[in-house]
Amino acid sequence: MSAVPLSDYAVHLRTQDNVAVTRKPIPAGTEVLLNGRIIRIPGTIKMGHKFAVTEIKESDPVLKYGQIIGFANRFINPGEHVHVQNVKIGAFERDYAYASQVPPPLPAPAEYRTFMGFDRGSGKPDHLRYGTRNYLAVISTVNCSASTSKYIAERVRAAGILDAFPNVDGIVAIVHRQGCAMQYDGPDHHQLDRTLAGFARHPNVGAYILVGLGCEITQASHLIEHEKLNLVQLNGAKSTPLALSIQECGGIGKTVEAGVKAVAELLPRVNDVSRVRLPAKHIILGTNCGGSDGNSGVTANPALGVASDLIVQQGGTSVLGETPEIYGAEHILTRRAVSKEVGEKLVERIKWWEQYTSMFGAEINNNPSPGNKEGGLTTIYEKSLGAIAKAGTTAMVDVYQYAEPVTAKGFVVMDTPGYDPVSMTGIVAGGANVCVFTTGRGSVFGCKPVPSIKVATNSLLYNHMLGDMDINAGKVLEGMSLEQVGQEIFEKILATASGEKTKSEINGVGEEEFAPWSIGPTL
Repeated sequence: MSAVPLSDYAVHLRTQDNVAVTRKPIPAGTEVLLNGRIIRIPGTIKMGHKFAVTEIKESDPVLKYGQIIGFANRFINPGEHVHVQNVKIGAFERDYAYASQVPPPLPAPAEYRTFMGFDRGSGKPDHLRYGTRNYLAVISTVNCSASTSKYIAERVRAAGILDAFPNVDGIVAIVHRQGCAMQYDGPDHHQLDRTLAGFARHPNVGAYILVGLGCEITQASHLIEHEKLNLVQLNGAKSTPLALSIQECGGIGKTVEAGVKAVAELLPRVNDVSRVRLPAKHIILGTNCGGSDGNSGVTANPALGVASDLIVQQGGTSVLGETPEIYGAEHILTRRAVSKEVGEKLVERIKWWEQYTSMFGAEINNNPSPGNKEGGLTTIYEKSLGAIAKAGTTAMVDVYQYAEPVTAKGFVVMDTPGYDPVSMTGIVAGGANVCVFTTGRGSVFGCKPVPSIKVATNSLLYNHMLGDMDINAGKVLEGMSLEQVGQEIFEKILATASGEKTKSEINGVGEEEFAPWSIGPTL
């Protein structure tokens, strides 16, 4: 068998990298050619996995993206599979060099783009004003009222009430497993309030009702007062949000009846708004990756980074979350921070996570997951370097707490866990009105009331799960440029913001995925 160009089977991302990433499975015995050298592959290597392109001595760094992703735990020969069996995690110095490489602003776009969205009125700040969907929400304050909240939504759907309101995208029950057994007025209480309020005030929610049990910690009255929900602006009208209590109503049945009646009264007002043409600068893009593989950082994530840059270039906002999956790559972002203060906010969050995980005998680098490893990801450093590619190339302008309202324009970070539903819940609560979710293993995530665009990292996955994937970034492995796929994602964002349904919306996915982050003990 004669040697073939390495590019026939793999991608060598940076000249300094000592590994390459496979575009497709490489059969045992294949010989590939790189810079005039023949590299023999002794054993079959699966798609998304890595092999050495040079000798790697024991304890030497393993380099991908031009960065350290781990250290060899023994001598590795050229052509040998590089993965968990011969790579170890290890500490290394990271120079944060705050604000030392701030990118210049992007040039003005050749064309300022628009989308057809909902304008909630001039009385609201931008991050609460411009929506891409028009839902009515039934928000449970505590798990004890979760079923009742769902029953209200189900009764409304079954009755066909929504058919008379074409401008309403639907009714969504926001239910969860929290709301009690926490410190009253403590960190978890405030964070849950902030998250629930973020969904209540979300520009994709035209109106809402609150449903509680009556004796819980997270009282509706506390939520309304603490988050200043007592003045709800609905088409210019101000009203106090309706809060139902199962105990005060007299049980589940009576609460459902009251809830259905309240929804029926609100629907005409929610319907009294139509899509209008809005500048693309009003897009707040939430980004996430889940079920990642070795090609996530080669195809889907950097292509999403191109789309993120295009959103920022239009004057919009792109939000990167999953702090534990920034770990090991945070020094790249701190250099892009607009100031030392912004960079330090990110590092403070990293150090908080180190302390937080150590309290439970865990480590941040207890990651990637078994599925990630099966897909070719070896260490958290490798996963993080690929994950931050979603952030594009622009300056990091701010860092937000979980579910904190995102008011800045440009690229920002929100501190969230790496667990997808929890991460996206916080990002949506912060105001994201469109989400893009990349996956190499096949995540089917949805996040009502916000549309979730799914991007596959490889063509095999895209075709295998065509009913769930919206875009195929695997075309990058077949010769299409990242810029072309990034432009495709950008166009899909605008179309989705204008009302085009994503696969998750078609499948009805997104209600059960609401998952607020609990950081403290359950008492």
